[in-house]
Amino acid sequence: MGMSKKRQDAIIKIIESRDVETQQQLAKLLMEQGFSVTQATVSRDIKKLKLSKVPAGSGHQKYVLFHADEKHLSSKYVNVLKEGFVSMDMAQNILVVKTVSGMAMAVAAAIDAMKYPQIVGSIAGDDTIMMAIRSVEDTKEIMKQIMLLLE
Repeated sequence: MGMSKKRQDAIIKIIESRDVETQQQLAKLLMEQGFSVTQATVSRDIKKLKLSKVPAGSGHQKYVLFHADEKHLSSKYVNVLKEGFVSMDMAQNILVVKTVSGMAMAVAAAIDAMKYPQIVGSIAGDDTIMMAIRSVEDTKEIMKQIMLLLE
């Protein structure tokens, strides 16, 4: 097992056992475990592990690991979707999803992780996500899929 794999496993253990808000904090915790890391190393690991930041309450955020390679939809995504979703509407092939304030990034990450081939890309603000979808028909289909998940 290579050093980066060991370090990434350590990162996963750290973020699963405590709330980590910043790369600096993560780097410090890794150093305490004997890893010699730089900000750049930690940043690369975060990208490689596809960590996302989600609200951790009282204005804080924390890193979480979304397992995008799971065969079935992780209940984690569905929970983020249910927690954050307010409403959605379409304008031709653009799907606009309204979320609870501060949840747009997390909800967009959850929907992206579901790997719908119809979704070309998403942009998330604070409480709004805009998704470019291939066609009007695909947009209606995605809306149906999301409604099923929310049931």
